[in-house]
Amino acid sequence: MTRVKRGTTSLKRRRKVLKLAKGYRHGRSTKERLAREALLHAGRNAFHDRRKKKGNFRALWNIKINAGLRPLGLSYSKFMGTLKKKNVEINRKMLAELAEHNPEIFEKVVTQTKS
Repeated sequence: MTRVKRGTTSLKRRRKVLKLAKGYRHGRSTKERLAREALLHAGRNAFHDRRKKKGNFRALWNIKINAGLRPLGLSYSKFMGTLKKKNVEINRKMLAELAEHNPEIFEKVVTQTKS
């Protein structure tokens, strides 16, 4: 059986890890062991925060809707309750967009749900 030298494989693996850790601070960008550990933590945080992002956006939409409703004399919770009762199916993202960029159309939606 012929001899297999594994230097190229190890080198490729090492280069891949260090390339992914580029820009990290201190030894994490130059030392393989520290870089590997940093990548594990970074991957865990990235996965966690991709899930968290959805909730963050929903909270932001709620704030924008509430800010648009306050001058009209309504609160967010009362408005969302009336939307449910009237079976209006506009999602929070669209309501937030209307409240921020088209306040006159948002006001029309609010007055229609009030009556």
